Amino acid sequence: MKPPARILIVDDEAIMRDSLNDWLMEDGYEPVTVEDGQKAIDMVRSQSFNVVLCDLKMPGMDGIETMSKIREINKDLPVIIITAYATVNTAVESMKKGAYDYIVKPFDPEEVSHIIRKIISHQQLLQENIILRQELKRVYQFRDIVGKNYKMQEIFELIRTVADSDASVLILGESGTGKELIARAIHYSSRRAEKPFVSVSCSALPESLLESELFGYEKGAFTGAVRDKPGRFEEANGGTLFLDEVGEMKPETQLHLLRVLQEREIRRLGGTGVIKVDVRIIAATNKDLERAVKEGSFREDLYYRLNVVTVQLPPLREREDDIPLLAERFLMKYNIKNNRNLEGISPKAIALLVQYDWPGNVRELENVIERAVVITKHTIIQLEDLPPHIQSFQESKGVRPRKLKEVEKEHIQHTLEENKWNVSKTSKVLGIDRSTLYKKIRNYGLSPS
Repeated sequence: MKPPARILIVDDEAIMRDSLNDWLMEDGYEPVTVEDGQKAIDMVRSQSFNVVLCDLKMPGMDGIETMSKIREINKDLPVIIITAYATVNTAVESMKKGAYDYIVKPFDPEEVSHIIRKIISHQQLLQENIILRQELKRVYQFRDIVGKNYKMQEIFELIRTVADSDASVLILGESGTGKELIARAIHYSSRRAEKPFVSVSCSALPESLLESELFGYEKGAFTGAVRDKPGRFEEANGGTLFLDEVGEMKPETQLHLLRVLQEREIRRLGGTGVIKVDVRIIAATNKDLERAVKEGSFREDLYYRLNVVTVQLPPLREREDDIPLLAERFLMKYNIKNNRNLEGISPKAIALLVQYDWPGNVRELENVIERAVVITKHTIIQLEDLPPHIQSFQESKGVRPRKLKEVEKEHIQHTLEENKWNVSKTSKVLGIDRSTLYKKIRNYGLSPS
């Protein structure tokens, strides 16, 4: 449960302080009252507040001076000026000096409540955005990538081992398995973490544009080159360059890339000088590069340069035990992003997600959960909230009773752990009553881990 918002009331009249105090307490806030500007400043220095209500006319330090000093301490703390002297000049002056708003005595308590609710709502939205950005940043660190599957645990251990070296890494796996996520995890776990991570898709650009993108060009190198432009190697200097879908690179660009890896220097298109670069290369592909080498479409010497360390990412269909965890992570993410408050995913929906083959892998699962969060009319995602092709998959494959029990057991255990074994809360999230949950706990022999 979130702590109540704290409101600082600054007014020299005791009756006004007491009235505001009582009104705000009834609204569920935690008010703190002081009788002059200096005490307000001392309180803001020592304590945390969400809003300040400050009288304009006070002996000694007036409301505008008090507000200015408060904003010197915390420029983001909203101050509402209270005045019985409502003139255009005082209103304009208070707003120019940084007041969030002003109210005029005598005022309707509901007016104060409305302004404060608006401020608190805005602050909560900002906090949720901060949390989301932190989530998105943390997801690039290997210790926060979702994966209890033993194959993923082996990959995490490999990342720990190689992250701080400069060895080139080749990440293999189907589309949507999270290859760039692993590349970022390696970068942000290494001593290069404070330097740039630069990503280039080798399949998204024509060959001529890919070379200029990688190595840059100088003014006049070709029609339209009206200025010098650094390439991605220069942008990544000191950090990591991620070459996604490197298997799509044409032979001529492969040769230029090989030279860079050998000599650690690049030459811009149209340029004569060389530029030294210190870049770690992480490459990824969904192609069979060994076969491409045998067929002659990929250079053998470049393959061995890139393939110092290999990370083989398993497809999602081989990570069934990770699917409930990933689904819950995406549910949290898109709850925040779409301002929803869904409580969970039903056991039947989870069971079907586990059974599905996931040709699009983790990326497809994320899209499915995002869609369900947006369209559901329930507090818990149900089978009907899943896309038609997944629901039809259930019909074509049929239900596997043994597997469903295994999945249900794991999902109940995980949900209990998530809710610290609070049975009431867990039963609500699972969409079942408490007696049913107690029965399943007994039948499955579940206990706190």
